[in-house]
Amino acid sequence: MKHYPLIAMFCLLAACQQTSQQTASNQPQSTVEVKSQAQTLNLQSLSSGLAAQDNAALKQAFAQKQSHIWLEGSGVVKKLLPDDNKGARHQRFLVSISAGQTLLFAHNIDLAPRVAGLNVGDQVQFKGEYIYNPKGGIMHWTHHDPQGRQGGWIKVNGQTYE
Repeated sequence: MKHYPLIAMFCLLAACQQTSQQTASNQPQSTVEVKSQAQTLNLQSLSSGLAAQDNAALKQAFAQKQSHIWLEGSGVVKKLLPDDNKGARHQRFLVSISAGQTLLFAHNIDLAPRVAGLNVGDQVQFKGEYIYNPKGGIMHWTHHDPQGRQGGWIKVNGQTYE
């Protein structure tokens, strides 16, 4: 009688080991694949944490209805809009910086190169002049200043546009 619990544990252990071997053979996955997936998940959570930290000043500027202040931040392209060709030409797109705030970008393509190959879902970093509006705000002056004053930039897919 004393040995029944020990025998039962041995049987359970053997069954578990056999099940894990069958699962492994049914779904082959290399160690490299598993490590790669884990690293990707960690990097995604890290980048979202950094974006939230970077955008604190933008969120504060929106909450306080501030305008004409230079800020840096990051976000995800939400929508591509038609260019504004009235006067100086501007490439326009929307960037989500948090669940509740979206920025309209007006990137002057007469003074800076167009942000090439921009797609919805692209992660962008930026520096520019923030202007308040009730929809979330506008980022402009995301280019160099031809008169040598402070300028901004947009970084996407490893390329900087200024």
